[in-house]
Amino acid sequence: MHHIRAARTAQHVAVRAITLHGLAHPVTLALLAAASTAAARAWDRGHPVHAIHTMLHRHRSTT
Repeated sequence: MHHIRAARTAQHVAVRAITLHGLAHPVTLALLAAASTAAARAWDRGHPVHAIHTMLHRHRSTT
């Protein structure tokens, strides 16, 4: 579970950096690299992608 938490946190920090600095800023790029590394570590430890990227909101089909 530690690897999943680390990946989620790294991704959250990277998204905040994008919001504050933009996508091309060096700090943002470094944080995105850290987030991808954390996600890769979780994947390598056998955690599925959906454990890192959980759905926060479920959309209902309105047909």
